[in-house]
Amino acid sequence: MKKFTLAAALAILAAPAFAQDLAPTIGDAANGEEQFNRQCVACHIVADADGNVLAGRNSRTGPNQYGLVGRALGSVEDFNYSDGLVALGEAGEVWNEENFVGYVQDPTGWLREKLEDRRARGKMAYQVRSEQDAYDLYAYLATFSDM
Repeated sequence: MKKFTLAAALAILAAPAFAQDLAPTIGDAANGEEQFNRQCVACHIVADADGNVLAGRNSRTGPNQYGLVGRALGSVEDFNYSDGLVALGEAGEVWNEENFVGYVQDPTGWLREKLEDRRARGKMAYQVRSEQDAYDLYAYLATFSDM
């Protein structure tokens, strides 16, 4: 019984650390909304499970960003991701702040570094130039996630 109690206590104490890895830390969601409307709406939408478009203009070039935080990389059904992004998702990588910011600033470069494969390529051609904008975008998209 003591072992179970100790394991349960450790799990409870560790839960905030895992959740913190997914929650936005330095982004400004209000600026993220503005940046999404400037930089992302040409390719992405945020649509809930019922198909209601919450952000964006019903674009279908990029995957739906609803529920992004904590989702496995390359895992939106019926979207044709790069092999590298799918491989990372299958290896357990999820969209957290660090992964998101690195990816949106340089998709191919980030994939090559993460996979240690100089031939890896991302399919997203656009790059968010400002690191702060990338953090803000993550904070905004986190408002559409359960994390």
